[in-house]
Amino acid sequence: MSEPNPVGTNFSQRISKRFRGFLPVVVDVETGGLNAATDALLQIAAVVLRMDENGRLYPAATHTCHVKPFEGANIDPKALELNGIDPDHPLRMALPEDEALKKVFRPIRQEVRQTGCNRAVLIGHNSFFDLGFLNAAVQRCGIKRNPFHPFTSFDTATLAGLAYGQTVLAKALVASGEEWDGKAAHSAIYDAEKTADLFCGIVNRWDEAIGIPEPF
Repeated sequence: MSEPNPVGTNFSQRISKRFRGFLPVVVDVETGGLNAATDALLQIAAVVLRMDENGRLYPAATHTCHVKPFEGANIDPKALELNGIDPDHPLRMALPEDEALKKVFRPIRQEVRQTGCNRAVLIGHNSFFDLGFLNAAVQRCGIKRNPFHPFTSFDTATLAGLAYGQTVLAKALVASGEEWDGKAAHSAIYDAEKTADLFCGIVNRWDEAIGIPEPF
């Protein structure tokens, strides 16, 4: 992904003011089912967003990890048909949940500090699903320093319904002028990065048309 400006410039902390002290991070998970309490977390991808010198939001970096199913996890074959993941494939190089979460959380915590934010806020397409699986994994692993707000999130399905009259990710992206590759879909990385494009586009479009909200 392109990165117009690194964190450390004098405008890097604008993003904290734009989102009331929250760092927006797009998250997508691939799972073994729909129940966060019982079904396996198989892959997580997180896209950190930044703001350039003109106040425009852009995707800056993607952090991802394949995850080993936790002991006793349920895996629905239909879910694997959808996401194309083979949990036992050696090239997945999957990590246990606690290691996977720490690997993804580490750069997010660093970004929170560098931008002067208080914590991260999850952005997702139907964000309750991704946040539910994230919170369930955090609880299983006993992680005390979860960088994400435990219940607040930004849902691009809702935002796209407002902005473009579309709630399906593929249709919303096409309506926004972005491309969508159906063959690449249902990969956590691809879906997270396309959701990031959608969210940035909506926010930038709003700020250009209405103006950046106070305080800024």
